[in-house]
Amino acid sequence: MSDQGWITDTRTSYDTVAASYADQVRHALAREPYLRGSLAMFADLVRAAGGGPVADVGCGPGHVTAHLRESGVDAFGIDLSPAMVDLARRDHPGLRFEVGSMTDLHLADASVEGLLAWWSLIHVPDDAVPGVLGHFRRVLRPGGPLLLGFHVGDGSRLKTRGYGGHPMKVDVHRRRPDRVTAWLGEAGFAVEAQLLVDLEESVPGALLFARRRP
Repeated sequence: MSDQGWITDTRTSYDTVAASYADQVRHALAREPYLRGSLAMFADLVRAAGGGPVADVGCGPGHVTAHLRESGVDAFGIDLSPAMVDLARRDHPGLRFEVGSMTDLHLADASVEGLLAWWSLIHVPDDAVPGVLGHFRRVLRPGGPLLLGFHVGDGSRLKTRGYGGHPMKVDVHRRRPDRVTAWLGEAGFAVEAQLLVDLEESVPGALLFARRRP
């Protein structure tokens, strides 16, 4: 599938499920102490690096962006889906949300102090990941922290329905942390910590804390 094909399918799918997805995740962090702890650690790293704007790339309906703002971080959100961005603006007035793609981030070089991709790389095919990580490095200031969350496993599956039973057409990619760590190293990041979560679930999660090398 061409780049434009998977991007278009992802955008259309999340436009379709936006309202149902927002309802499902609106209070999800309240039930996830390890994820909240990871976000708190990320916020501390941003402050220790000097503070500044933080990009939540693939922000969906903005619940994580808003959580970071409540933690004292100057976070803003970017998402591929216009419907998701509309919901984020509705639910979190006063915060900044914009439509954009992680494959072509319209942010200036070294313009953010931190960057978060919270289970938003899961629809990006393997051959596009290095380019995405290159954009992440470009927009991060030297030494700025990066936090990635993703599904752990091998292979991909086509998701055709989800979030309220609405139709979708997206590939969901599962990856091993050591593979993502290798990609990060090749892109100019140093991985500093790793956390595995939901180990007894059928699809565990992983969080990687990295920092942009100078």
